[in-house]
Amino acid sequence: MDQYCILGRIGEGAHGIVFKAKHVEPRKELGWHCLPSILQTGEIVALKKVALRRLEDGIPNQALREIKALQEMEDNQYVVQLKAVFPHGAGFVLAFEFMLSDLAEVVRHAQRPLAQAQVKSYLQMLLKGVAFCHANNIVHRDLKPANLLISASGQLKIADFGLARVFSPDGSRLYTHQVATRAVGCIMGELLNGSPLFPGENDIEQLCCVLRILGTPSPQVWPELTELPDYNKISFKEQAPVPLEEVLPDASPQALDLLGQFLLYPPRRRIAASKALLHQYFFTAPLPAHPSELPIPQRPGGPAPKAHPGPPPRS
Repeated sequence: MDQYCILGRIGEGAHGIVFKAKHVEPRKELGWHCLPSILQTGEIVALKKVALRRLEDGIPNQALREIKALQEMEDNQYVVQLKAVFPHGAGFVLAFEFMLSDLAEVVRHAQRPLAQAQVKSYLQMLLKGVAFCHANNIVHRDLKPANLLISASGQLKIADFGLARVFSPDGSRLYTHQVATRAVGCIMGELLNGSPLFPGENDIEQLCCVLRILGTPSPQVWPELTELPDYNKISFKEQAPVPLEEVLPDASPQALDLLGQFLLYPPRRRIAASKALLHQYFFTAPLPAHPSELPIPQRPGGPAPKAHPGPPPRS
């Protein structure tokens, strides 16, 4: 930590506190050591300090998974970059590239629903990041607007890989069913709607919100339904699905078509991120906005939200 000047506190997660910091030139006469060359002197980073409750417990699984997932992948402009990991006191610190805000802040500070071109831009960047993760056999398992960070230039990057797992395409690994993620379709719906499509406060309420819109699933619609671990532990009244054009009346036909391919009960029938990027939604007017045309709100405690200057005039 001697190689950093702490500039402020960004937030606190399940396994550590995150600080904004500046990497300073190490003073060799005091025995300080340089970090890997990926860090430059004067660079602004986000430091996640993870404390170990008991040394004998070792590093928490979530932290190990985050490190492993990020190390498994090459540098990509749509995934937050892990720059260094080093011990500190009775714990350790992860140094990430610094990101100005997150997509949850963007939606929260929007004075009106995001423009179609802006929604397309955010969704396109998210899909590129997800496609990259899946191509590297990484399943994030905790996608939500708060984990989609936004840089000062408007770039969206996927972060917080604490629940991520390396995926085996051959199906040889078993995974817990007690991990839920908002998923790309839900995030798309939230961007189009300006608020979550399924705003449940607990597991049962969450299920009710989903059933209210997508209808009650059946083995005819979802053959694998009866194989789920908790199938038949609770029953819900039969409900027909609500047409998406009634749920999002202002969305374009192309947006509703793509959203409908995301919001399907059988996981194997949902459109893949790589295929979704080729959907006509992204190639019809208005086209996705340039990142410099996207709103850039500040994190809590910073200056008032503002928009990034627009791109130079097109010739």
